[in-house]
Amino acid sequence: MLRSLNSGVSGIQQFQEQMDVIGNNIANVNTTAFKSARVEFADAFSQTLRGSAAGSATSSSTTSLQVGTGVSTSSIQNQFTQGAVTRTGLPTDLAVSGQGFFVVRDPMNNSTFATRAGDFRVDNNGYLVTNDGMRVQGFSDAGLSARGDIQIDATGAPATAAAGATVASFSFDQQGQVNVRLSDGTEFIRGQVLLQNFQDPQALVKEGNNLYSGLSAAGPLTNPDVPGTMGLGRVQAGALELSNVDLANEFSTLITTQRAFQACSRIITTSDEMLQELVNLKR
Repeated sequence: MLRSLNSGVSGIQQFQEQMDVIGNNIANVNTTAFKSARVEFADAFSQTLRGSAAGSATSSSTTSLQVGTGVSTSSIQNQFTQGAVTRTGLPTDLAVSGQGFFVVRDPMNNSTFATRAGDFRVDNNGYLVTNDGMRVQGFSDAGLSARGDIQIDATGAPATAAAGATVASFSFDQQGQVNVRLSDGTEFIRGQVLLQNFQDPQALVKEGNNLYSGLSAAGPLTNPDVPGTMGLGRVQAGALELSNVDLANEFSTLITTQRAFQACSRIITTSDEMLQELVNLKR
């Protein structure tokens, strides 16, 4: 069997995998805070026909003879570069400008996830949640000391507030603090959105719905901290981070991958013709 046949097959397999990644990137060009991925290749195991040997006083060194057996995929890396930030005007839309992830919790099973997508909303209980009901984590009290689910209500209002005063409006500052204004005009800080950074973001696992799991494997850098400190980015309220997919780069890579796929197909065709000639030698 010709080695080139195996090499061509491995090339087709890996370039098909790269096409899958490119297709997913392009499909998510408008997904909030989506991070594009790229494929890294590595040469496959090489068959050694002759080993190398060091030279001596009476002989020269001998070089090795090796024939490669194709290509393999070494990694598919997510590119956690900053996406463009666009204004939306919605007070619950938050964008991270810089490093860091929002941390959200599933109230059903207490699982925690990281996300860059800040398209949040306030549910009927006053909790700041994702579109799927995951509760945003941070300082959950007016004293900014207790960590938990962020809730926007009149809890922790100053003693000077009128009895029965309700939330009239709220806003977030660049450090993620929730500033609440009550119906009687009283203003106070209800809580604070915190951000989490990681030693190795590549260890995060995409779970769909803009969520990442595997937080412990990614190596959290301390506990979630205040935006704008410890190397974390700042929070921009009324804005969302867009996908970081570069369409021009994706289409150029798409063309290169297509041509490489065609070349590998040609290798298989040519190898098959050589095998056919070998079989026909008996005639």
